[in-house]
Amino acid sequence: MKEEFLHYVWQYKKFDFSNLTTVSGELLTIAHSGDYLKQSGPDFFNAQITIGNQKWAGNVEIHGKSSDWYLHHHELDVHYDNVILHVVWEHDAPVFRKDNSEVPVLELKPYVSKEILESYQKLTAPKSWIYCENQIKTIDEFVLVHWQERLFFERLERKSIPIEQFLKQTENDWEAVLFSMMAKNFGLNTNGDTFLKVAQSLPFSLIRKESFEVENLEALLFGQADLLPLEAEDVYAKELKKRFDYLSQKYQLQKAAIEPVQFFKHRPDNFPTVRLAQLAQLYHQQQHLFSKIIAAKTVPDFYDLFAVAVSTYWQTHYQFDKESPKKQKSLSKSFIDLLLVNTIVPFQFAYAKSQGKEITETLLELMQTIAPEKNSIIEKFATFGVRAQNAFATQSLLQLKNDYCNPSQCLQCAIGIQLLKS
Repeated sequence: MKEEFLHYVWQYKKFDFSNLTTVSGELLTIAHSGDYLKQSGPDFFNAQITIGNQKWAGNVEIHGKSSDWYLHHHELDVHYDNVILHVVWEHDAPVFRKDNSEVPVLELKPYVSKEILESYQKLTAPKSWIYCENQIKTIDEFVLVHWQERLFFERLERKSIPIEQFLKQTENDWEAVLFSMMAKNFGLNTNGDTFLKVAQSLPFSLIRKESFEVENLEALLFGQADLLPLEAEDVYAKELKKRFDYLSQKYQLQKAAIEPVQFFKHRPDNFPTVRLAQLAQLYHQQQHLFSKIIAAKTVPDFYDLFAVAVSTYWQTHYQFDKESPKKQKSLSKSFIDLLLVNTIVPFQFAYAKSQGKEITETLLELMQTIAPEKNSIIEKFATFGVRAQNAFATQSLLQLKNDYCNPSQCLQCAIGIQLLKS
């Protein structure tokens, strides 16, 4: 049994929990099943349960079989020392903590209904990825290219919506909105929303005033992101904390309500500390960035514009208090390509639209010179004979898959209509 199904069953209580017992026969009640954070460590945090007459608060780990605990070497990991309940589909072996106390086990199998199981099996049964996967490579190239252009601009329209919403909130301050959206993309998928809230918690007039000292920009960004250690041996960390405290009082800043930034599963060059340091350096080096972005026309222009590294301290650090071998940590061309696709081109499109200007051909030419994105959707299309040569093609295919293939909108799709005609 796949663990993702067991996570679903446990999180949403898709089982009969009215009369639960552990495998040892003790009565079990669930007050709170825990928070599913999808991070390293146990599956569910801060659960509240009662076993017999004893109330417990702690973490819950879920496996297909009890013996998976040892297969994953949890007995060697301190993060699993406070697991209060081991939830399994099938109990096949007892599990013990380091102090030799046995971890209580709930075997879910007897409590999950046949209907839930059948629904899950239907959902996960092998099926076509897209309905036209065996015919899409036969589509006339003229039809496909013109449909891709339509898809690309549909995607641009969607990406321009949050830009237009933020413009209303900032009274059309394009520089301020660019800063927020740039911060979001520097955070990538994992930390994007947190970085966005950090950026929006700082009036852009403040960024303008303090941009002449990169240390002040770092202090503001790291401070609002709760990344400045309260107690540090590091001289630079202490200096940034001192600057942040001063600037917070001077400008009466309010701390943003944000989720903690995540380091887990990131390569060191993508650590949030490095990305914030690069963002600070960008706004230190490039005054009036929005105007420069609107004026730039070619990919080399943007590579020059975003040719920034990190400040001296971050060349030898990935985290505070932990020195590492020296590295410039410049923005890579692949990362700048991501900024082009997800931030810069949507901004050029939205700005031209607001000015009543037509730049569709310019944007198409720019996107066709950007390297193609790499992800599972693009790779899957390639296996069916549709290979993307540039970012224009990859953006079009993502729009096709998400807005037409997934919801089965074949009769609204130029490819589906062409196949029906055939």
